[in-house]
Amino acid sequence: MKPRANLLNFEDARHTLLSSAQPLVATETLSLLAAQGRTLAQAITSPINVPGFDNSAMDGYALHVQDIGRLPELFPVTQRIAAGQTGTPLGPDTAARIFTGAPIPEGANVVVPQEHTQERDGSIALTHPIELSQHIRCRGEDIAAGGVVLAAGQRLGAAQLAMLASIGIASVTVFKPLKVGVFFTGDELTEPGQPLAPGGIYNSNRYAINGLLTQLSCHVKDYGIVRDTAEETREALSKAASENDVIITCGGVSVGEEDHVKAAVMALGTLDLWQISMKPGKPLAYGRVGQTDFIGLPGNPVSAFVTFLLMARPFLLKRMGAIDTGLKYLTATANFDWPKPDRRREFLRVKITSDASGAPVLDLWPNQGSGVMSSLAWADGLVDLAPETKIARGDTVRYLSLSELQY
Repeated sequence: MKPRANLLNFEDARHTLLSSAQPLVATETLSLLAAQGRTLAQAITSPINVPGFDNSAMDGYALHVQDIGRLPELFPVTQRIAAGQTGTPLGPDTAARIFTGAPIPEGANVVVPQEHTQERDGSIALTHPIELSQHIRCRGEDIAAGGVVLAAGQRLGAAQLAMLASIGIASVTVFKPLKVGVFFTGDELTEPGQPLAPGGIYNSNRYAINGLLTQLSCHVKDYGIVRDTAEETREALSKAASENDVIITCGGVSVGEEDHVKAAVMALGTLDLWQISMKPGKPLAYGRVGQTDFIGLPGNPVSAFVTFLLMARPFLLKRMGAIDTGLKYLTATANFDWPKPDRRREFLRVKITSDASGAPVLDLWPNQGSGVMSSLAWADGLVDLAPETKIARGDTVRYLSLSELQY
């Protein structure tokens, strides 16, 4: 069974979407504490070596070994060097008491952990074999002065910021954040805290999409719920287009009589992509309203969440100057059967657990419906399943980490 002819292949849709993403050019300079999650606009080179001097990797003793083949029985301890202190030159076949991070004194060529020694009247004896240069962290071993430590287009997480701080960088030039306008369509939508009318549902998509955009460091302008009329939809799109770089909507891009977003986009601009051969998430749309990009997510909560992660997120990252927008796959053993595959590419909600022997396996949420938000709150991954592909328990499958996709 083949996908319907009018559905766009998943990979082709991603390619079309990413090819349309034009990176920002506007930049700003921020302190490291304000740069979390932002994208570097310029490569960073290190002004210093890290470490800046040879230092000890252990608490123990620095030795000046004159002949590795003829070690003395005892090494007299002539000095004590703590972190932040500088020792004096070490004579042949003598030792210095030294602590982690302390500078290696001139002449020393070995560091011995304290647990590999015995103290004897102001000297030490070795209890284990040694090698020259062991446990010495050399100058520039981690980072060499003048070397590129981060490329332009790198997103800045806690590890990257800490590394920049370690080389004395106090501020960075990053791309300005995208301005993203969001609204949610449907007469049935109700905000949490309000009583539900007959046939009403709470607007969970608002909190999912706002949260995901905030994690990407976008500036979000939330226009709330837009009712199911052609006029209100066009007005919301026009206003959002005039105030943002990108518009993201949930709902209104399917084929029903009350789905007005698709028609409004076509009336005000262009619709370049619609309906993807994927499950969940078929009614994804992309186009432009004036000079503003438009991404229409499905209204079903799981479909909206998954298509945001797999389609909208990489588009937004590329627009913000990021160079890494690919999907990062892991593999694991399936602890379930999937005997009735779909003709579309499927993304199954799974969680890593352990089988009876303790080996890691992927469990499947029993209800894979596109409205089952509890499945995403439970899951930590998505199995990426090619069209018409079955899974038998014990098969090796590839999956995407949800925590990686939400970073």
